[in-house]
Amino acid sequence: MFARLVSCAVLLSTVLQPVLAVWPAPKSYTKGNSVLYLHQNLQVTYNGEALTYTYGYSPRAPTSKEIVQAAVSRALGTILNEEKFVPWMLLNRGQLKNFEPDVHKGQKWLSSLKIVQTAEDKPSAFKPLAGEVDESYKLTIGTDGDIKLTAASSVGILRGLETFTQLFFMHSSGTFWYTPFAPLSIEDAPKFPHRGVLLDTSRHWFPVSDIKRTIDAMAWNKLNRLHIHVTDSQSWPLEIPAMPELAQKGAYTPSQIYTTADLDEIQRYGVYRGVEVYLEIDMPSHIGSVAESHPELIVAYDAHPYHWYCAQPPCGAFKLNNTGVDKFLDTLFADLMPRVAPYSAYFHTGGDELNANDSMLDEGIRSNRSEVLQPLLQKFVDKLHQRVRNGGLTPLTWEEIPLDWNVTIGKDTVVQTWLGAPSVKKLTRMGHKVIDSNYNFWYLDCGRGQWLNFANGAAFRTFYPFNDWCGPTKSWRLIYSHDPTAGLTEAEAALVLGGEVAVWTETIDPQTLDSIIWPRASAAVEVLWSGRTDPATGQNRSMIEAQPRLVEWRERMVNRGIRAAAITQQWCSMADDNKGTACEHVV
Repeated sequence: MFARLVSCAVLLSTVLQPVLAVWPAPKSYTKGNSVLYLHQNLQVTYNGEALTYTYGYSPRAPTSKEIVQAAVSRALGTILNEEKFVPWMLLNRGQLKNFEPDVHKGQKWLSSLKIVQTAEDKPSAFKPLAGEVDESYKLTIGTDGDIKLTAASSVGILRGLETFTQLFFMHSSGTFWYTPFAPLSIEDAPKFPHRGVLLDTSRHWFPVSDIKRTIDAMAWNKLNRLHIHVTDSQSWPLEIPAMPELAQKGAYTPSQIYTTADLDEIQRYGVYRGVEVYLEIDMPSHIGSVAESHPELIVAYDAHPYHWYCAQPPCGAFKLNNTGVDKFLDTLFADLMPRVAPYSAYFHTGGDELNANDSMLDEGIRSNRSEVLQPLLQKFVDKLHQRVRNGGLTPLTWEEIPLDWNVTIGKDTVVQTWLGAPSVKKLTRMGHKVIDSNYNFWYLDCGRGQWLNFANGAAFRTFYPFNDWCGPTKSWRLIYSHDPTAGLTEAEAALVLGGEVAVWTETIDPQTLDSIIWPRASAAVEVLWSGRTDPATGQNRSMIEAQPRLVEWRERMVNRGIRAAAITQQWCSMADDNKGTACEHVV
């Protein structure tokens, strides 16, 4: 929603200058029209103890104080050193001079930032199950220059500091930073506890620096889960010291492997920013790359014609009636679980798109009948999820396991669904906790065209003009329209933990990653953090009121080094002082 301008405690319905782009929209928000300036000598305290601002400070340990100290450093560093956001592009031509304060008249400075954490962090605060950590916060800025940020947890403080960074502009003189909207009061908390991005690192590999930059942008957007779909039939880029041959033979190249040090670095980086990193090793299908090192365990690897055996080449599934698979998985999980358990509460076991025809090629089965395969799959999933639990984590699975294969799963298991609202309804009616990734709305890879080739003739004519399976592209407006709990009862809706936008990378690589994720993922962020309904009006937020804030938020991300895509032409933002109506289509 538009932030409401507050002057003398009177709420006005129209904002006649750039909106203060708090994205996602807070639960409640008032602001005034007094200007306060920020400097790097701001006096910062955390529970009464002084915190010295040190640019680029990195936590020395995953403790509450260290995490808050680093977050304060990032927030002030963003405003004073990195973002340098002069909002000329949000105003009509020549209007910046009327918006900016006169730096030569009556400067009032922010003097203190008092951070109060009202409760002690539990150990689970840094690797929580959904809902285990309180992310709420309250932020006030008084005209006397005092700032107060209060939260029940250090994670809530992180969220409040991310909002704090959005309150300031840089003066075009280049030497002053100011907020024109004091006094200000924000009270905020997320609607959904699980708000994430799924990143596929198997179809294309991404350097650690790209993943860390994605985590940065997620933290700015108040997202809290990075789901790394780390392996698939295309490649195995994850180092497993107990089985080094997996990555040595399964990665595309030795330079595209996530070492144990890389994984630890990524996970720690997320913890320090309130983003829980968790892995998915998809199985029993989508595991063909294991055949490069252990061909005796895999069936239908690179089988042809591929569409008889899988959704995309090169296929490959675990043999469901092979004791060697059990031994392999015992070794894999004994190696991996102790290295991910300190940083995450979850481990995703996959389970999507298993093709029954694979087992026709399995010498131990030779059948594609569900009555033959279902008991074998039940046994496989039971053991698989128990390995996850034995490692101290909670299993996740894709929806096909309980819905298509009728596999019984534990009540602790979280189900991720991609096939749409009917699946969410079925799963929650069954009592399962759900993460929504509806491909009709939240698959960010859709609409980029086929990556397969078609010979001249019948194939050419059939697939022309070569659209992909899930087009069209999911614009931010479509993403913003989705409500994960639509059509559910109150009890069913309570089981929807949240959602994830999916970044499957058949046609996405490091060169295009940022522009495909951002700012479209930000649209889903507001749905997941704020909910679709504006509490001030009781109506769903419209794209008309959202666009000005998203335009400003995209500009801030770009200034911070994210190559986020444009969402409208610049004229539309400047023509009406970024109120969202210049390019409104009126019927």
